[in-house]
Amino acid sequence: MSLTFCNVHFTKQPQRVVYVSGALMKSLKLTGKKNIRLRLGKDATPTMIKPIKRAGNHLYLASGVKSAIKVPKSGGVYLRNLQNDEVQLGPLVGILSDGPASSSQPFGSRTGFIKQLLREGSNKCYIFAFMPRDINWQQEQVYGYFLTSSGKFERKMVPLPDVVYNRLPSRRAETSPYINQLRERFMRKRIPYFNWSFFNKSDIYKLLENDGAANRYVPETHSNPSTEKMREMLDHHHFVYYKPSAGSLGHGIYRLTYLPKKGYFARYRRGGKNVLLRFTTFEALMRMLRSRHGQNLQNYIVQQGIRLIEIDGCPIDFRFHMHKNGSNQWIVVGIGAKKAGRGSVTTHLKNGGALLTPQQALGRVFGARADEVLQRAKTTAIKLAESLEVQHRHLLGEIGFDLGIDQDEDIWMFEANAKPGRSIFRHPSLRAEGKASIEHILEHCLYLSKFRRRDEM
Repeated sequence: MSLTFCNVHFTKQPQRVVYVSGALMKSLKLTGKKNIRLRLGKDATPTMIKPIKRAGNHLYLASGVKSAIKVPKSGGVYLRNLQNDEVQLGPLVGILSDGPASSSQPFGSRTGFIKQLLREGSNKCYIFAFMPRDINWQQEQVYGYFLTSSGKFERKMVPLPDVVYNRLPSRRAETSPYINQLRERFMRKRIPYFNWSFFNKSDIYKLLENDGAANRYVPETHSNPSTEKMREMLDHHHFVYYKPSAGSLGHGIYRLTYLPKKGYFARYRRGGKNVLLRFTTFEALMRMLRSRHGQNLQNYIVQQGIRLIEIDGCPIDFRFHMHKNGSNQWIVVGIGAKKAGRGSVTTHLKNGGALLTPQQALGRVFGARADEVLQRAKTTAIKLAESLEVQHRHLLGEIGFDLGIDQDEDIWMFEANAKPGRSIFRHPSLRAEGKASIEHILEHCLYLSKFRRRDEM
């Protein structure tokens, strides 16, 4: 297979013919051939080829060819020379999301991020965004959102993509029968679909239990704990986190503390404020939790509390934004240090936390040893990503880890997110990492769609 980057142009001639520059004919090993099959996504059409004299790699598509395989636009794109005189344009990359029916913000709060992906990807591939309802499975077509040069969305019909990056916004949407069927259909058609679904906390801890080397970084954790297990954890660790298995953004999390001579304490967030309650008995603490959540407590986990390093008396943890690169290897792309707000249960920014660079945070705690500690944390994050990928049944291309460093310098993994938020990239010192994150998503799409040069791998 040969792979070449070329410029695609459109002509108004109605017949199914393509005009190929001499350099491109040679690169694709088409010299002397009269006919090829030209493919885009799952669509292909037979076409005549005619050489033309023009320097560089240029491909001119007559309108009959353009409409037969629904080529969305002219410009730079890759060509793959496949077997049996078949040449494929692409890749055709689909970003799956959802949102309100709005012309200016069709993907809601994710619209800006999706525009960034489309803008950066437009000079590497045919990239578009789409919603589940935009797929016509009978025709094997998608009515996608492309980005114009002026930054506006333009709808075009294209074949099913070569690869799908899943950014569906909610757990509720992802667990619907329709979305389960959608994912299975892409699998059956052998279309790579990465970031299968949101992670469930208890599932992730169970997966990592299968790898002793990775599990050593996970605090003691129990799913759906019994009352006896809750008491045992508090007696042993003196403070624990009690959190919903499918939660996010710090919602529904409790920090529970047991001080033998003072009683039990619950710290949590309610109505935008931090709450601290004291109970004289363990039974009174459990009654409060049940009164607030009822049967929902069956979907909670209890996790050993860790004494994290602190700045100004406030604990800090770290968001590691991981990506697969164009060579299918895990790398750390961005790290944000999150300092908890006063009295807050978590370090989430919406709960009063502050965002620092890792160098700022670790420099204040470890001084000259900050780089050494950071390098150890990066190595740990890569090990965790590799372990999770081995244990997980589906394609992963991006993970957000919440890691902590305790006062003995041990590293702990609290959470893994399959669709990590991008708030750390708002920090002025992390904007370059935000751009690198976009580039790695695109490079991984090229890798999964097999549109990568061997000399780039």
